[in-house]
Amino acid sequence: MLGISTGMLLLLIVAVLFLWSAVHILPEYERGVVFFLGRYQSVKGPGLVIIIPGIQRMVRISLRTITLDVPTQEVITKDNVSVTVNAVVYFRVMSADKSVIAVENYLYATSQLAQTTLRSVCGQADLDELLSEREKLNVRLQEILDRQTDPWGVKVTLVELKAIDLPEEMKRAMAKQAEAEREKRAKIIHAEGELLAAQKMLEAAQLLSKNPMSLQLRYLQTLVEVASERNSTTIFPIPIDLVKPLLSREEKKEGGS
Repeated sequence: MLGISTGMLLLLIVAVLFLWSAVHILPEYERGVVFFLGRYQSVKGPGLVIIIPGIQRMVRISLRTITLDVPTQEVITKDNVSVTVNAVVYFRVMSADKSVIAVENYLYATSQLAQTTLRSVCGQADLDELLSEREKLNVRLQEILDRQTDPWGVKVTLVELKAIDLPEEMKRAMAKQAEAEREKRAKIIHAEGELLAAQKMLEAAQLLSKNPMSLQLRYLQTLVEVASERNSTTIFPIPIDLVKPLLSREEKKEGGS
């Protein structure tokens, strides 16, 4: 009786261990790549999956988007400027079987490919293009990585350049260039203002010369403006047209005498 009980207990333990190793529950975002005696059999999941221990083997693969932080890379641009750049890559597994069969470790392979591609693409661009056309470089990086990882069943959805660090001497040179550019714009705006003011003054002078009465009115308006200020001494300029008759009369008197 004791022997039967021990045998039954051992059988129960073996059955529990078998079920423990055979039954797998995969969440919605995971798939299981199943191999039968070393050969690819199928992709299973999500949900309950039963694997025969010793005969079948299952590799879990996540289908969620993975965020890969590409380490900082030293790059020499097309115009021979040394910069350091880093980026972030977003990708996900589209084919679970390819990600296991076609490549040993798709995470490590994608990381190494992203680093070499980042150095290659940034090295083919000028510094100005690297600073001002990031979006175009992001698209180029994404297309290259997506094309290279497609045989692995991996889809690269987005690549973003995070930071571009310049040498200190280059930063100082760019700051001086920006300051010179601002000064140039200020001088151009000032010159344009002077030109516009001169043109308007010339138009006003031409308009006043056509009508002497308007000149007199402008003179009276100026007197009113001067008189409104609180000055201890006020000098009134007299137009030559007002004193011309008096001068002519005096000249006639002197001529008659």
